[in-house]
Amino acid sequence: MNQRILLAAVLAAPVIAGCASLPADNGRDRVMTLVRERGLDVSQSGAAGAAPALLAELNGKPLGANDVVRLALINNPKLKAEYARLGFAAADVYDAGRLSNPVFSAAVLYPDVSGAVSQVTLGLVQSFTDVLLLRSRGKFARGEFERVQQSVGAATVNLAADAEAAYFRLVGALQLRALRVAIVTAAQASADLAQRFFDAGNVSRLELALEQAAVAQARLEAMGADAEVTGARTALNHLMGFAADEQDWQVTAELPAAPEAPSSDAALPDLLARAKTSRLDLAAARARSDLTAKAFGVTQRTRLLGELDVGVETERGTDGSRITGPTLALALPIFNAGKGRAARAEAQWRNAESELQALEIEISNAVRRAHADVGAARGRAEHYRQTLIPLREAIVARTQEDVNYMLRGQFELLVAKQQEYAAYHGYIEAVRDYWLARVQLAREVGGPLPASGAVVSAPLALPLPGVPDGGVPIPATNDPAPPPGGHEHGDKP
Repeated sequence: MNQRILLAAVLAAPVIAGCASLPADNGRDRVMTLVRERGLDVSQSGAAGAAPALLAELNGKPLGANDVVRLALINNPKLKAEYARLGFAAADVYDAGRLSNPVFSAAVLYPDVSGAVSQVTLGLVQSFTDVLLLRSRGKFARGEFERVQQSVGAATVNLAADAEAAYFRLVGALQLRALRVAIVTAAQASADLAQRFFDAGNVSRLELALEQAAVAQARLEAMGADAEVTGARTALNHLMGFAADEQDWQVTAELPAAPEAPSSDAALPDLLARAKTSRLDLAAARARSDLTAKAFGVTQRTRLLGELDVGVETERGTDGSRITGPTLALALPIFNAGKGRAARAEAQWRNAESELQALEIEISNAVRRAHADVGAARGRAEHYRQTLIPLREAIVARTQEDVNYMLRGQFELLVAKQQEYAAYHGYIEAVRDYWLARVQLAREVGGPLPASGAVVSAPLALPLPGVPDGGVPIPATNDPAPPPGGHEHGDKP
C-alpha cells in the first residue's frame, strides 16, 4: 500500500504544480499602457457603445484629427480583431502551464479454460516529457504573449496614423474642391466675357474656343476634386468603423498651418534613436528573435529526448491476488535522432534574426525619408506663402490697376487671377503634404513627434474673402463688362 501511495504522489505532484490560470484581461491593460506611452487616448477603447457616446459628446461638431483617431481606436472592427489575438496568446500561456492529461487504460483477459477467472489489468500513465519541458514551455508561451501584446500595440499605433492621415487627406480634398469651384467660376467668367467680345466682333472664334476649352478643363478638374473628396471621406469612414450609410459627421474646414521655421522639427539623430526604442513592431521582432534563439537552444539539448511515459499498473491474478507496480515507456532515438527538429528550430531562429535586421534597416531609412519629406513639404509651403502667393497677389492688384486705367485688357486680369488660384492650389497641396509627412514620420518613429501639439492650432489662412462650400476662403471673381467700343483683341472672326 505504501508503494501505491508513493507512486500516486509522484504522478500527482507535477500535475498540481502544472496548474495555471488565464492571464488577467488577456493582457489588454498591458497593450493600453504601451499605446498610452506613445501618446494615444485609448480610455474608451473596447467599451460597448463607446463610438455613439463619443459622437454624442461631440454633438455634431466638426471632427478634428484627434476626434477621428479616437473614433477609429474605439470602433474599427479590424482593430477589435487584433485585440482578439490576445485571447489566443493568453490561452497558449494557460495551456503551456499545464501538463497533458494522464491516460487511463484497462484490459480484461478472458481465459479459455472453463471455470478460470478473467484477468483485469488497470493502468495510469503520465507523460514525463511534459514534466521535463514544462518550465521551458511556459517561458516560451509567456514570451510569445508579450510579443503578441507588442504586435497588437503596433497595429493600434498604425491605425491611429492611418486615421490621422485620412483626416488630412479629406480636409485637403475639401479645400482643393472649393478652390476648384472658384477656378471654374473664374474660367466661366472669362468665357462669358469672351462670348460677349466675340458677339461684338472683338475676338476671334479661336480665342473664344480657347476660353471655352479652359472652362471645360476646369470643370473636369472640379469633377476630379469631387471624386477625391468622396474617396477620402469613404476611406476615413471605413477607418472609423462606420458603414456606408453611417456618414452623419463632418470634419473641420481648414488644414492647420504649417510651421514657419524648421526649428519645430526634431533632429534626425534624435528621431532615429527614438525609433529604436519606441517602435512596438521592432520590439515584437526582437522578442521573436530572442524566443526562437532560446527555442533552438532547448531543442538542441533535448533533441534525443523522445516520449517518456511513467505510470502505475495493477493486475488481478487468477487466484484473486493483485499485483501493482510502476511502468515506464521510452521512445528510443534509433530511427529519428531529432536532427530535423533541431534544423527546423535553427532555421526559425535565423529567419527571425534576418527579419529583425531587415526591419531595423527599413525603419532607419524610412525615418530618414519621412524626415526629409517633412522638411521638403514645409519648405514648399513656406515658399508659396512667403514668395509666390504674395507675388501673384501683387500681380493681380497691379493688373487690376492697369485695367482700371485701360492699359490692360480684362482677359489679362482673369489670367492673372487664375494663376493666383493656381498658387493657392499649390499652397494647399504643400500644407496637406506637410501634415501627411508628419503623420508618416510619427508612424516611423513609433510615437508623437516633439512639439507636434504646438503647431497644429493655427488654421491654414489664405488672404481671400468668402468661404463657400465649407472649404478654404475663395476670392470673389470679377466679371467686368467689355469696354465700350471694343478696344480689346482687334482680330475679326
